[in-house]
Amino acid sequence: MANQDIAFLPDPDADSISSDVAGFAGLLVSTQIPTRADGSLELGGIVEQSECTLQALKVALERAGSSMDRVMHLTIYLTDMADRAAFNEVYKRFFAKPWPVRAAIGVAALAVAGMRVEVTAMAAKG
Repeated sequence: MANQDIAFLPDPDADSISSDVAGFAGLLVSTQIPTRADGSLELGGIVEQSECTLQALKVALERAGSSMDRVMHLTIYLTDMADRAAFNEVYKRFFAKPWPVRAAIGVAALAVAGMRVEVTAMAAKG
């Protein structure tokens, strides 16, 4: 990569075509899907998918030297906006005041059939 001031941490999945976290000048960016600790996808209900997604984000940020309380912005992609309330209940277990800036976006589909949630986060390192 030509940009030596940008750091990329690879996704633990060897077949992934996305970095797990990218960093620049103390800013980290990560996108996570409902991945269990063993690397398999959770395709159950929205609560289970939300828990796996936010746990995967927590692990990725900690691996990069950050934490959930350093998240500044979160974009939440939901295939059904009716799932927003359930996602928010899980979200409140992972985040606290002061809340990150966030947006929830309804999408027609995500990368894998049955996947109901994906998040992209920006966090400060350290």
